[in-house]
Amino acid sequence: MDKETLYSGMELQVIEVLKTCFDPEIPVNIYELGLIYEVKVNEKGFAHVKMTLTSPMCPVAESLPPEVENKIQYVPGITDVKVEVVWEPTWNPSMMSDVARLELGMM
Repeated sequence: MDKETLYSGMELQVIEVLKTCFDPEIPVNIYELGLIYEVKVNEKGFAHVKMTLTSPMCPVAESLPPEVENKIQYVPGITDVKVEVVWEPTWNPSMMSDVARLELGMM
């Protein structure tokens, strides 16, 4: 297996873990909500995730990023994790996937 395949595979594993994290106010995972802006895993197994929240006043602003980081640590091959909360671009409902829109009755 070449490195590119391995890395994209690890990134896909991280994404699968992200799909197990939910904003408790919205019954859709954070990946489908469009809260995950970037997932990168380097050759040493360091995972870097850029994410946002629905708003800076989100009630889970203190608990969700550490939950995400904790879950990613258990992906096989991951040696370290950094979850970076960013506010640009500002999240809006158009960032949701079709799966999220369907789940929320917006389609």
